[in-house]
Amino acid sequence: MSSPRRFFCGYFCLASSAAARRSLLLCQRAAGLSSALPGLSLLGDSRRRLLALRGLSPASGSAAAGQGVAADGGFRPSRVAVVVKTTRYEFEQQRYRYAGLSEEDLKQLLALKGSNYAGLLERHRIHTKNVEHLVDSLRNERIEVRLVKRREYNEETVRWADAVISAGGDGTMLLAASKVFDKSKPVIGVNTDPERSEGHLCLPVRYTHSFPEALQKLYRGEFRWQWRQRIRLYLEGTGINPIPVDLHEQQLSQEQHSRAHVNERFQDQRSDVSGPHLLPVRALNEVFIGESLSSRASYYEISVDDGPWEKQKSSGLNVCTGTGSKAWSYNINKIAQQAVEEILNIAKKQGSLNMPLDSELVQKVTNDYNESLVYSPEEPKMFFSVREPIVNRVFSSSRQRGFSSKVCVRSRCWDACMVIDGGTSFEFNDGAIASIVIDTEDALCTVLLEE
Repeated sequence: MSSPRRFFCGYFCLASSAAARRSLLLCQRAAGLSSALPGLSLLGDSRRRLLALRGLSPASGSAAAGQGVAADGGFRPSRVAVVVKTTRYEFEQQRYRYAGLSEEDLKQLLALKGSNYAGLLERHRIHTKNVEHLVDSLRNERIEVRLVKRREYNEETVRWADAVISAGGDGTMLLAASKVFDKSKPVIGVNTDPERSEGHLCLPVRYTHSFPEALQKLYRGEFRWQWRQRIRLYLEGTGINPIPVDLHEQQLSQEQHSRAHVNERFQDQRSDVSGPHLLPVRALNEVFIGESLSSRASYYEISVDDGPWEKQKSSGLNVCTGTGSKAWSYNINKIAQQAVEEILNIAKKQGSLNMPLDSELVQKVTNDYNESLVYSPEEPKMFFSVREPIVNRVFSSSRQRGFSSKVCVRSRCWDACMVIDGGTSFEFNDGAIASIVIDTEDALCTVLLEE
């Protein structure tokens, strides 16, 4: 272990008692801290615009948002930023370009790895063709378009645009949303490879090839606004590092990931301030906390809704929104039909179940349980999941999962991270304290087209 790394590991282990005493106070006041904390603004200008329009209540479903609002209730933006994903073909090209590889060299190298060069190139062409269709459709309507790749996407681009369109899949939509903090600025996803991408957060796939139809529905007001709630995070404690590492364009090994966090810390000596800090990101899907090395148990303390602190060891903690309840959280908690059948058979043998067991009943119970894990993206609540908790006389897990309005976590980990939507990573080691809450001011404005 290098001496700087050894120094910081030792430093994090000496978390001050003052920070620990402040942690409970932070949890109790987390929901109301936004007006007093440094960091992102509370979007006051946005709120004033929304109140002036009087149509931005999620309950009303009114078609009005920010710039581009038409008198007939439709939405007609003048400037649109299109955020384009990096295809796997482009990624491989960029990855080996520095080594001076020719296209034929790349083809042979991919073949050695078992990758299909022709298939990657074909998917890239399909994506490119659909992006061209999207851009042409916008420009045909005299809409000014700024086409940006993931690395070029920044806050200035967001400020310039009346609306942001992601051209890719769900990952690109998450990236596009990550830099939008104006509640009145719509973010719309278009799936540019619907045969290979699910695109839950995107428009229905038929609009991939008929985007002018989607535009006309926006113009005529044949849609409703959907405000997807997002999670905000406060970070405090000894030795915290509120500077994120961007994972969107990186494929990092565990060592590289840890080194990236250390490098970021050295670039900003203010990172040792104990906070609390309002982090400059919002989670549309989920927040995951856990050790970087997945085979190592994550050790932390957790308080749910101002409840008592519990020491826990597990494979990590996932906290999701209604949007994310269909994603990773769902797959963590869903139950298989086989498990339901075995449980019902045990109940029947013990005389607790006096009804015939058939495949239809087992399927219904399975579906009902799994469907209970999913909830509306507009509901201002979170769902937390403790992954594979270790329960013994030292560590407890009174609630493995459930809905909550606030989750506080105190790290006791050695090399852990807090990852937002799979794309932004914060160091989260011993002495760091996170408060995870939802503020309706952070909601993301999206659209649901009438079908």
